[in-house]
Amino acid sequence: MSLSVSLRHAFPGFTLDAAFDAPEGVTALFGKSGSGKTTVVNAVAGLLKPDAGTVTVNGRTLLETAQKLYVPTPQRRVGYVFQDARLFPHMSVAKNLAYGRWWGGAPSAKDTARITDLLGIDHLLDRAPLALSGGEIQRVAMGRALLARPDVLLLDEPLAALDAPRKAEILPYLERLRSEAEIPILYVSHSVAEVARLATTVIVLEDGKVVRTGPATDVLSDPTAVSQLGVRDAGAVIQARVLHHHDDGLSELETSAGRLFLPRVEAQIGATLRVRIQAQDVILSRTRPEGLSALNILPGTITSLLKGDGPGVLVQMASGDDQVLARVTRRSAQALELTEGATCYAVVKTVSVARADIGSDRAAQ
Repeated sequence: MSLSVSLRHAFPGFTLDAAFDAPEGVTALFGKSGSGKTTVVNAVAGLLKPDAGTVTVNGRTLLETAQKLYVPTPQRRVGYVFQDARLFPHMSVAKNLAYGRWWGGAPSAKDTARITDLLGIDHLLDRAPLALSGGEIQRVAMGRALLARPDVLLLDEPLAALDAPRKAEILPYLERLRSEAEIPILYVSHSVAEVARLATTVIVLEDGKVVRTGPATDVLSDPTAVSQLGVRDAGAVIQARVLHHHDDGLSELETSAGRLFLPRVEAQIGATLRVRIQAQDVILSRTRPEGLSALNILPGTITSLLKGDGPGVLVQMASGDDQVLARVTRRSAQALELTEGATCYAVVKTVSVARADIGSDRAAQ
């Protein structure tokens, strides 16, 4: 299934003019506040009538302004989860879930069981929303949306109101959702870390326009995207497979360029993971370094250098089948004679990779 969107709408002082295609999986709408992300999902949901545009889901047209076609929101088969989950406080979890009805009938017990298992909420059915944690509330809201059997799922910054422990609680369930939902999912976020964990496709919005689109690994590792992503959040996502869990608390992973050692990862041997390595945590060397405490040394070839307005240079390096980014000073780049095509080694401290930057990549398995 796929979603195709083309929208134009004018507000005082701001105009949305965006078009993109979202395949099956998670398509992240990324951008700073005010870039038009929520406006897009509201138009897809039918909560906003744009001045002009089209919205098509799996060949079914929901909006075509040129033909004055506008399918009302209740008939769009769209699941929408807001930043505030909006559960009914007087209903139990089970009754909140039952409110999410299929078009044409209530969800069966089998489908309800499948969704509650997928989201890990089957033990919460008798509870009231006020007795739930923030992460549990959002999972129930997602379950309610999925039990409507939507053709597309819209998630508008579902983790923005959660603290770090609650985000860590819910991210694995979102990864399962990405792999098993089998529908397009539009995920609105301004968090690079969330996008790196979850997205298969990234759409970058700036001032109401699409300025970048493509697979998450390509967009996030593109040095020219740093102006939208933020220099402190610049980094690359690489794929790795779990080889071994060592007795000293380290997990050994295999990447396309070599071995990667990280603090113990809660994943089975053979599992495929996404690992986000921030550019500020990478040190470069022209020769293979020796006598370092750092365990991770990945060889590669420099593919581009992007000089900023300040003293920094963002270096992109092809390492095996992956891309690695490093943020160094101009002085270091000059001293090392870093140029496109030069061989290089990326040095990454084991403890510099945060647990939140390591996630499942089931779709790749």
